[in-house]
Amino acid sequence: MESAALSAISRHLLRPSSNPHHNSTSEILPLRSFNVAPLRRRFNSLSTKCHHASSGNSSANPSFSCSAVASDTAAPASDNVSTPQLRLRRLVDEFVSLEEPLDRVKLLLEYATSLPFFPASARVLSNRVMGCTAQVWLSVSTDGYTMQFSADSDSEITRGYCACLIAVLDGASPEEVLKMHPEDFAELNVVGSSGKGGVQSRVNTWHNVLIAMQKRAKAAIAEREGRPPVDPFPSLVISPGGIQAQGSYAEAQAMFLSPVESKIKELVSVLKEKQIGVVAHFYMDPEVQGILTAAKMHWPHIHISDSLVMADSAVKMAEAGCRYITVLGVDFMSENVRAILDQAGFEKVGVYRMSDAQIGCSLADAASSESYVQFLDNASKSPPSLHVIYINTSLETKAHGHELVPTITCTSSNVVQTILQAFAQVPDLNVWYGPDSYMGANIAELFQQMAALSDEEIKEIHPGHDRKSIKLVLSRLHYYQDGNCIVHDMFGHEVVEKIKELYCDSYLTAHFEVPGEMFALAMEAKRRGMGVVGSTQNILDFIKNRVKEALDRNVAEHLQFVLGTESGMITSIVAAVRELLGKRGTGSPKVEVEIVFPVSSDSVSTAPVDGSHDVASLGVVPGVVAGEGCSIHGGCASCPYMKMNSLRSLLRVCHQVPDEGGILSAFQASRLNVKTPLGRSVADVGCEPILHMRHFQATGKLPDKLVDQILGKNAESMS
Repeated sequence: MESAALSAISRHLLRPSSNPHHNSTSEILPLRSFNVAPLRRRFNSLSTKCHHASSGNSSANPSFSCSAVASDTAAPASDNVSTPQLRLRRLVDEFVSLEEPLDRVKLLLEYATSLPFFPASARVLSNRVMGCTAQVWLSVSTDGYTMQFSADSDSEITRGYCACLIAVLDGASPEEVLKMHPEDFAELNVVGSSGKGGVQSRVNTWHNVLIAMQKRAKAAIAEREGRPPVDPFPSLVISPGGIQAQGSYAEAQAMFLSPVESKIKELVSVLKEKQIGVVAHFYMDPEVQGILTAAKMHWPHIHISDSLVMADSAVKMAEAGCRYITVLGVDFMSENVRAILDQAGFEKVGVYRMSDAQIGCSLADAASSESYVQFLDNASKSPPSLHVIYINTSLETKAHGHELVPTITCTSSNVVQTILQAFAQVPDLNVWYGPDSYMGANIAELFQQMAALSDEEIKEIHPGHDRKSIKLVLSRLHYYQDGNCIVHDMFGHEVVEKIKELYCDSYLTAHFEVPGEMFALAMEAKRRGMGVVGSTQNILDFIKNRVKEALDRNVAEHLQFVLGTESGMITSIVAAVRELLGKRGTGSPKVEVEIVFPVSSDSVSTAPVDGSHDVASLGVVPGVVAGEGCSIHGGCASCPYMKMNSLRSLLRVCHQVPDEGGILSAFQASRLNVKTPLGRSVADVGCEPILHMRHFQATGKLPDKLVDQILGKNAESMS
């Protein structure tokens, strides 16, 4: 399930004004008295007489107080060139003069009747606005200096929204369109009585149609200035008829989505024969994932997931009779699987990694550095302290950290609620989060946003907090400043600017580990129902849910998702989308799903990869598959460590177990028999922070043992 904290924060940061008495001026005439193109053909014949409530009588007659009558007087010529800001002010004044929500809805429906005719020929997928509950079509024409909009919807309420937006922005310059903010239209406060879901859906409609208008305005400016068209990111389009790759990078990803049948049969045969289970991370090489996804149809003990679930799945496989577990991931994942199996009593189940070389991780490496030890040493001197460590770190790091400072692990899905709950149980606590610096900065930004909410809104996110306590959280939150994932580091300024220009009206997904610019962009999309920020599983669930909603609408759709995480996710996404589309009967409206890879120009090399060039001269270091790689300036299109898990290695390990001759000794997952500085087992101490997190996930509270450890450390340092 997606993080409740992120969802609630997003919902509250974009909401209609709660003040029905906007600063209106009774001398300003209603908008529809003005000749606003292209609605002027309809609006010229209307003059709205609104009986504004006086400032001294806020409880005036609540009956619907606006009626349209024929106008004998044309609007003054000067009104035809009024600015969008002035038109918006008149529109807001007209709506907020009505105190009853039902009256505002009636006025909106009246605007809907004035929307100009929209030809059926314009009701095409290329004109659809994504993210709206109803079907919305937007058509745009421009000479580069003025924007002409027309729109339609199969919902009368949405037609009213479109009419208001067009009344304000039609005939405006592209620059004027870009100056508009969704919050300006939220002041119209047309919320009706459909509950929170309905309110947010309506706010999203205003926002998403405006975003679509602004995307066209950006394109108009670029064309006017003679700028060449921006090349789109590579993408895969999934439809009932198959998969279409657009761009060489996407072609490289799509190559293995339809794996060779002989390889599937070979793998399934050896897995069944030797009772081998397979746990793999979402970021696996596409060839391996393609084979595993197909093989799972014939052998149930294959699981692809994020790192947290891998060990749990391994235990279930051992319980089902698997004698060996192969781990396709980085080394801390195989170590974790080994330790959890041992704790569950499956010491005899063999655990194998996929390389005889070290399979590292930039994030895990950061947590084992001297600077991170210094970070924890500072924490130990600032009691009471809690170390919140990201799950994607080694057991040894968790163990050493836990002996310095009481420690609990977290995931990208539960980190916000973990920190909030910790402060609720120990109010004078100091929290030290690491090692992902981007995630730490994003957490701090979320709390800054929370501090701007009301006490009631904050309590919806966590009942133990208010504005005062959130400000205290901010003052006592510390995060490590020098650690990041080399994949998510790629989603920087260049990628963000291109998304803003070409994909601002698309669904946007982002891992919590991305840099701040990408995080802010995804949170903005999330606030209007068009994005998700969280774990790999959160991203997959978000895409599946949007596809399910599209199928339920039973109309032709083209959904476009920007994938803000490692490209290896595509295999699981394609499998999930194919399954959903396959449930549709023949003759149903066509639904297409496009997955966009926001690949930086630094992530694809155009130079030969045959050794004819010095690596130092390349923009990227070539990866396992042609077209993949890492920028020498930092950041990767796909994780080079994960790609060390090859199909060849998997088959080799499977064929050679049981390893009676010790050939696979370098492939065996490490059983951590080493001791901590205090002489305790690294495996035992390292697993304890994970168990603390399990308790929190099950109960919503930090375990008493952890709280005692926090307070015990405090007492120890005070003595």
